[in-house]
Amino acid sequence: MKRILRAFKYSWEGLVSCYRHEAAFRQELFVFLLAVPLALWQGEDAVEKLLMIGSIVLVLIVELLNSSVESVNDRVSTDYHELSKQAKDQSSGAVLLTILLAAGVWLTLLLN
Repeated sequence: MKRILRAFKYSWEGLVSCYRHEAAFRQELFVFLLAVPLALWQGEDAVEKLLMIGSIVLVLIVELLNSSVESVNDRVSTDYHELSKQAKDQSSGAVLLTILLAAGVWLTLLLN
């Protein structure tokens, strides 16, 4: 039980850190806070509501991973290096794809 509580504490600290240091995470969290009530109102059944909310949660998850890649790269070196650029660009690309997926889910369900 002690390990589970410590793990939860570290996870919470990671969320707080990302909120404090990453503007993109704050913006996506704001969208999440707007999207949840809208999904609960517009979703026709539990599956639709889950897909709508889950797609936004997935954006937040991928943003956390993107931020961690950027942090590790900056920890290693702030000097320009092609591999660092690739890692940052690729993780940013993952965020973009996730946002496009979420937009597709929302458009499909709202326009259906």
